[in-house]
Amino acid sequence: METQADPVVSSAHDTRRRVLAIVGASSGNLVEWFDFYVYSFCALYFAPAFFPNGNTTTQLLNTAGVFAAGFLMRPIGGWLFGRIADRHGRRTAMMVSVLMMCAGSLVIAVLPTYAQIGALAPLVLLIARLFQGLSVGGEYGTSATYMSEVALKGRRGFFASFQYVTLIGGQLCALLVLVILQQALSTEELKAWGWRIPFVVGAAAALVSLYLRKSLDETSTSESRHKKNAGTIRGVWQHKGAFLTVMGFTAGGSLIFYTFTTYMQKYLVNTVGMHAKTASNVMTVALLLYMLMQPLFGALSDKIGRRMSMILFGSFAVVGTVPLMHALKDVTSPVAAGVLITIALAIVSFYTSISGLIKAEMFPPEVRAMGVGLSYAVANAIFGGSAEYVALWFKSIGSEETFYWYVTALCAVSLIVSYRMRDPSREGYLRHEP
Repeated sequence: METQADPVVSSAHDTRRRVLAIVGASSGNLVEWFDFYVYSFCALYFAPAFFPNGNTTTQLLNTAGVFAAGFLMRPIGGWLFGRIADRHGRRTAMMVSVLMMCAGSLVIAVLPTYAQIGALAPLVLLIARLFQGLSVGGEYGTSATYMSEVALKGRRGFFASFQYVTLIGGQLCALLVLVILQQALSTEELKAWGWRIPFVVGAAAALVSLYLRKSLDETSTSESRHKKNAGTIRGVWQHKGAFLTVMGFTAGGSLIFYTFTTYMQKYLVNTVGMHAKTASNVMTVALLLYMLMQPLFGALSDKIGRRMSMILFGSFAVVGTVPLMHALKDVTSPVAAGVLITIALAIVSFYTSISGLIKAEMFPPEVRAMGVGLSYAVANAIFGGSAEYVALWFKSIGSEETFYWYVTALCAVSLIVSYRMRDPSREGYLRHEP
């Protein structure tokens, strides 16, 4: 006699399966972003090794240029891995991307300095960063798509927010490793060889992530993968309104995100005048709080809608950026600096907690990974990746305050785009999917 499965047991099993899938995908996402951000946080120590000429601002400007160059590969990565994910599956794309990140980190870890091989050193550094940029360009769209598809319906904002929990976690782990090294090694040792250790750690962790991702369930269907326009530019452009909308709000979102995360450590040292160790401690606490905010803001979006979350982000960012940057410039207490940065990151959380999900909701499954990855990567490469370089350039010409207004202007663009769009959580493609 045939028996029916208990719907409660079946539902509980499905929930556990989805949660485990989120954890598995998140672990790889964390490793990818750890490897990518280690470069930025360690730049204060290895900049003289590859760019020995000039003052501190010039050296940081050069390393920021290489950092920005890595972002230029993101659109190519978004296209390449989006195509792989839409035509061959999300799991395959995520495995390849983390393997590429591992290779880039390993090259930087063993790279000789300018004193040893001359101009070849910064050239190879640039090539390694381009390789990592290609990888992380593919990682964002693929993991955002996977985590949005596997998240529980009705709670997608909460579950999909873990993409940025692990993205920020990657930053935080990179910073924590640096803080530990700062306590264990002298400044001279860090500049001589200690900066290489985080890159070795990142390469090893990527191999562990590769193993974990092999066990993930595939979320795309054979039907969607074999559609005529699956994973093609032509297929994505059939949804050009969604593509341009994502670019519009990513411009301001990415710029302010990198301003108050990766660039902020340098700002505290180079503008505020904090000791590097103090700045690292401030950013560690701020990033930890920022990471913990993501599920809260993601759950809020499930209640008020994605569009409203984006409108609140744009409004607060436009009003608050200039006052917060001015207050930070004049701050004397590390605690006060941490509070101001945390306030700024709370504003950014309205965007980052739903960043991947809101994009995934705008595209059908056959072009979702490419649509999310490519639209994000183009805007992110232009505005997010250049944040440090633009900030340092304005400082170098004695007009640092102009950068504050530049961030404000791009956030105003995000606000306008968000106000004009339909709410994807209520009218998007994912609302029809289980």
